[in-house]
Amino acid sequence: MDDAELLDRMRSKKAPTTALLGLELEAINQEAGTTRFRMVAKPEFCNPMGNLQGGIITTALDDAAATAVIAKSRRRVGVPTIEFKISFFGPARVGESFFFEGRVLKLGRTISFAEADMLDGKGKLLARLTTSCMVIDVEGPGLFAGE
Repeated sequence: MDDAELLDRMRSKKAPTTALLGLELEAINQEAGTTRFRMVAKPEFCNPMGNLQGGIITTALDDAAATAVIAKSRRRVGVPTIEFKISFFGPARVGESFFFEGRVLKLGRTISFAEADMLDGKGKLLARLTTSCMVIDVEGPGLFAGE
């Protein structure tokens, strides 16, 4: 399946967290192991100061990184997180659009390493997640590639 076909498939069958957050997959590159999502910060995801809550940001970054690993693997896999680290560099205000760019650092047979950045509309880095995850072959029905 080429990048355009995978992009269409992932757009039509969103993961539950991706749908909940309103993440829209804009780009995917299987060879490079990269993804780009867009999201508008909803009021129900904000803290009392009107900023996107850190757990919401973390979830979006984790989805971007995991999707990059799935794409790079070019097979049906699950990618449960083993560990992650998140750094926040600035606030994300309600109503603004944000971008979550995931990339594979190393794709292994059983363990992979990835990271994802959160950028505002001007390209300013607001948060970065680094993660390691297991790569587990998936059999039976699934949401994305290889159903």
